[in-house]
Amino acid sequence: MQWASRTACWRSGWLAAAWLTAGWGASAPPLWAQSVQQTNAQQTNAQPLASEAATRLVDADTLLALTQDGAILYAQDAIKLDGYQYCTQAASLADQGEFRQSIRAASKALHLAITNDDPNLQALANRDLAIAFSYSGQFDKAETFANEALKYPAKDPEMVVGPVNKVLGDIRMRQSNYAEAVRYYDAALKTSSERYAPLVHSSLVNALTEAGELTRARQTFDSLPKPEDPVLDAQWQRTLARLLLAENKPSAAADLYRQLTSAKVGTDSAYYQMWAWEGLAQAEIALGDKRQAAAALDHALNDVDGIRARFRSDEFKMGLFSDVQSVFESAIGLYTDVNDPVHAFELSERSRSRALLDTVRGRGAIAPESLSSMSLPALQKMLAADERVVEFHSLPDRLQAWVIGPNDIKPVTIAVNRTQLATVVDGFRNFIINRNNGAAQIADQLGALLIAPLGLSSGQRLIVVPHGALHYLPFQALRIEGQYLIERHPMSTAPSISVAAQLAQRTPRAAASLTAFGNPRVSDAYELPGAAREVAEVSRLFTRNTVYTGIQATKTQFLSTVASAPLLHIAAHAQVDLVDPLYSKILLANENGKQSFLEAREVLDTNMQRTALVTLSACESGLGRIAQGDEVQGFTRSFLSAGVSALIASLWPVSDDAAELLMRTMYGELARGVDVQRAMQAGQVAVLTQSDLSHPFFWAPFNMIGDWRLTVGN
Repeated sequence: MQWASRTACWRSGWLAAAWLTAGWGASAPPLWAQSVQQTNAQQTNAQPLASEAATRLVDADTLLALTQDGAILYAQDAIKLDGYQYCTQAASLADQGEFRQSIRAASKALHLAITNDDPNLQALANRDLAIAFSYSGQFDKAETFANEALKYPAKDPEMVVGPVNKVLGDIRMRQSNYAEAVRYYDAALKTSSERYAPLVHSSLVNALTEAGELTRARQTFDSLPKPEDPVLDAQWQRTLARLLLAENKPSAAADLYRQLTSAKVGTDSAYYQMWAWEGLAQAEIALGDKRQAAAALDHALNDVDGIRARFRSDEFKMGLFSDVQSVFESAIGLYTDVNDPVHAFELSERSRSRALLDTVRGRGAIAPESLSSMSLPALQKMLAADERVVEFHSLPDRLQAWVIGPNDIKPVTIAVNRTQLATVVDGFRNFIINRNNGAAQIADQLGALLIAPLGLSSGQRLIVVPHGALHYLPFQALRIEGQYLIERHPMSTAPSISVAAQLAQRTPRAAASLTAFGNPRVSDAYELPGAAREVAEVSRLFTRNTVYTGIQATKTQFLSTVASAPLLHIAAHAQVDLVDPLYSKILLANENGKQSFLEAREVLDTNMQRTALVTLSACESGLGRIAQGDEVQGFTRSFLSAGVSALIASLWPVSDDAAELLMRTMYGELARGVDVQRAMQAGQVAVLTQSDLSHPFFWAPFNMIGDWRLTVGN
């Protein structure tokens, strides 16, 4: 058996949801949660992680790794700055939302600080790393570098101690640990400059409000001068309105929010007016008028598509941490509560189909069909009798689902909150990745929780639209009535059913011509002999094929051939960048003596309109950062944006033997004219029925994403 060879993968960071605790409250967790917790505890005490799972956790963003990266990047700079200039650059890039570039600039400063034995620069560089990781939502990293910054004596403590404590407060706020946030903000105020202190005070007011310390929140707010800057003033007034609402003064809050709905804040007026309408909705709920609240939320979402894409650092500086997705969540929950499932579903779709813009931030081509959501009647009209869409939306207090057939829509509310869901999904994934024998029992219990209430009939073709943490859940590995879901249903996933439906209409059939890249030559440590065998086997199934392996599997070759490749198969190493998904990488063969990467941002700039199917037979190629309420941001987004109709990607390190059998079976079915959804089902079942490969670890990592009806033939 050589199944372990492909798992020598490396990646940046890990699942953000794993930081969260379950939050079950005073009651005991349900049986499915207890099982995950107990078995994980037993496993931790009884045996080490499997080597494959341990390899997954190799981290490219440690202090040592970033220092080494900084040295390499500094050597490559044609114009070299001093360390303090790199810190200035890092701060500016973080404010623009260029988190990976900010981290790279701070890494160069860190390298120079260590080289020149400059503790003050070390403090500043670590401060900037903490800020960039905090902005990007990587809280563990942010906290690590914040604490590292505090180890060094800074020449001006106001430049380090105050901002670093504020970062720590911001982290606690976003983790809903408000009492700790207050403590850190208080510490920040002790060493904040006169210019910086008002920002800390504003954050402190928001933390005190959330913590229920309303008397002190009011006293602190009343002591603040009204900002002269119009943007900060808009944030300041939002803080006041939130405080009024918390003080049980909904009428006063509503009056202020109404004023703000017409406020002018330069070129960003629509954005702040959206938040005013959202706040007005919360005030109307407090006043007992859900219909008026729904109308206010409709106003809030009127122009949302044009204002979502830009990162706004001022919100972080004032401790508001606004998330446009939360407006959609409020509306979805409200329309569900007033028994309007059609409107709730269409809002869920709308929150996803335009989310493409959020990630690319204007840095790449966007397929026009990705820019609009499909109405429910239009979707139902295109569904076949045996097809069902299962769409989820993870709300703070529940999981909302809709089952959509050609003639009906069935809303289902599942009593598991977002924090619990993230914890359970992460536990189940670890269960599978460690090949624990109790995986089937947990799969039964999660199937009973998430799938049984949906009332699906065996044999129906499922298009699952996950949400939040569910993007990391292998639905095919859940069980109903003693069977894995993949045994009962052909299955695929989609970031949005609107996008998937439009892709299905665009490319119904692909030419039977395969281009494959396998085992790119990097070094002995990165050899993937199973990947080379895999591409050789699948290519033989097509009379028209082109295969690049070893030193031929280069980025240059990829970019020169991909535009004319109807079927593209890549068996290589992958690296997910959770800080900035556009910097996620596929490792290709060295060129000119240097390592060569294909980054997700480069895929965005590649015309792949003629490519129907891309298979990423690489470790964790389907992972990426999940923005709150959004789909996975990484290669999935990039390939679909570049024009690809269907994508196959993995959720965890893959086994060579299992991948070879799965891909050989799947491509064999495709070559016979079977659609890609049924072909993937055949491939996974082929592995599942092998006694030594029956554990979900071997057959369940791959998801089929996008056009589920795609067929291959002349």
